Amino acid sequence: MGGPPFVRCSTVGATAFALWSVSLGGCRKAYVPPLQADGGGCSERALSAVLTFHNDNARTGQYLTESCLTPNSVRTPGFGLLFVLATDGKVDAQPLFMPSVLIPGKDVHDVLFVATEHDTVYAFDADNNVGPNADPLWQTSLLGPNESPSDPRHCDSITPEIGVAGTGVIDPSTNTLYVVAMSKSDTAYVQRLHALDITTGGERPGSPVVIQATYPGTGLSSDGVNDIFDPSLYKQRAGLLLANGQVYTAWGSHCDQGNYSGFVIAYDAASLQQSAVIDLVPNGWAGSIWMTGGLAADTAGNVFAVTGNGSFETALDDAGFPSAGDYGDTFVRLSAADGGLAVADYFAPSDTVDLSTYDIELGSGGIMLLPDSAGSAAHRHLMVGAGKDTNIYLLDRDLMGRFNPARNDIVQQLDGALDGGVWAVPAYYNGAIYYSDVDQPLKRFALDAGLLSLTPTSQTAISFAYPGSFPSVSADGRASPDAILWAVESNVDLPDAVLHAYLAADVSQELYNSEQAPDGIDEFGAGNKFVTPTVADGKVYVATPSGVGVFGLR
Repeated sequence: MGGPPFVRCSTVGATAFALWSVSLGGCRKAYVPPLQADGGGCSERALSAVLTFHNDNARTGQYLTESCLTPNSVRTPGFGLLFVLATDGKVDAQPLFMPSVLIPGKDVHDVLFVATEHDTVYAFDADNNVGPNADPLWQTSLLGPNESPSDPRHCDSITPEIGVAGTGVIDPSTNTLYVVAMSKSDTAYVQRLHALDITTGGERPGSPVVIQATYPGTGLSSDGVNDIFDPSLYKQRAGLLLANGQVYTAWGSHCDQGNYSGFVIAYDAASLQQSAVIDLVPNGWAGSIWMTGGLAADTAGNVFAVTGNGSFETALDDAGFPSAGDYGDTFVRLSAADGGLAVADYFAPSDTVDLSTYDIELGSGGIMLLPDSAGSAAHRHLMVGAGKDTNIYLLDRDLMGRFNPARNDIVQQLDGALDGGVWAVPAYYNGAIYYSDVDQPLKRFALDAGLLSLTPTSQTAISFAYPGSFPSVSADGRASPDAILWAVESNVDLPDAVLHAYLAADVSQELYNSEQAPDGIDEFGAGNKFVTPTVADGKVYVATPSGVGVFGLR
């Protein structure tokens, strides 16, 4: 997990070596700045790319080839803010990282890809911003002629403009970055899927594609025959998913405004032709797919999502599915067989109708698929999710539980475990999950024999205000006692966001925070609503309303 590894092939100098990309093939020379070793020569490290939201299609948030950042090295003053990369707008999408990218005319660089709500994508040198690297390696505007980013659409969810909200995804086999951008002209709002060459920022052939869709249905978003995707009513908040040779997009609403629905739209990654559409609430109301993380996929190619408030028919058909095919406030497994999309299984809590009625939606948080090692003989393939209702739901992905008005037929349910409600996503590492509910400490729950501990095994000393924190984990391997959990206090009301580092095995032990350094030298900017720290190659990248703060060993 954490993207394809880039391993050392041969030494070519004191500060440079050749890298072999497992996914791209061939040795290439790449400049690597000298780093402080931590008792083990971290310069001999293998590098991993961060190509998608939370590092992998399971959305675990693990970066597993990090040998430089350890509990001994992540301390003031040896660790802290190195520099800030400036952008033209708010960075809500998680920055992505690719080592050893050949930029035409600019040699080989480890590259950080950053997208903004001002509809700009940047490629920065990930290691320094000095001299020739002070400017972006390239930058690309995703706006069409006479266009601007969208206004907030009378909703305070994303302000003051909406451009690129969801994290893009990189296909390393083709060096292509896929990203969705929203914009407007004097006459219309538009959503486009872009496929960018990561070496130049140029559009691939056939790119961009204007996103349009219909799906058979008679719901509030329909013309009486088909539900209509109206680009003005949606934002692509969830991270893009690249699986099965397809790029999957999922669509959230602007607050609860307008006649929206629950669209998932797929495109062939090679041709950019639309390949599949499904509306998860085709004959009712709402069912927006917020998912502050992203659609997830397992190794069998199944796609997983959770919806928000919307219609759900408690009258089931003979197969146990809602009679009109509406899946509001529901976890779903989508089959992607033959390039299509169809609901193969689902779980809706017994109180799902009440959840929608009283705006206590499941879809305010995200989902995470757990590795087989975390399961049991009876339930090998697990997933976890949580939302506003304060419960943690542990599901069997193969037999999700469907709907039973009398009880929830799932692996485990921890009632009230997340008292503040969840608007963020969890992380996983070495038999534990990490959740951050609103105005509460960040919590670590242990997994044993496929079940979660009933109470947290440890929690942070501080609480994280709305929307909570989006944790990431860095470690040198899958079972390191030196693993670090990273979390950001990013409440927009704070004058400065705060980066925290905790011992992953015991999050009551804080290793570092960016307020510890004297004279505010580690302050990196105000908070965003959605901030997922990206850890890669000895550095931590944290988004702000006007750029990205870069932390590392001084």
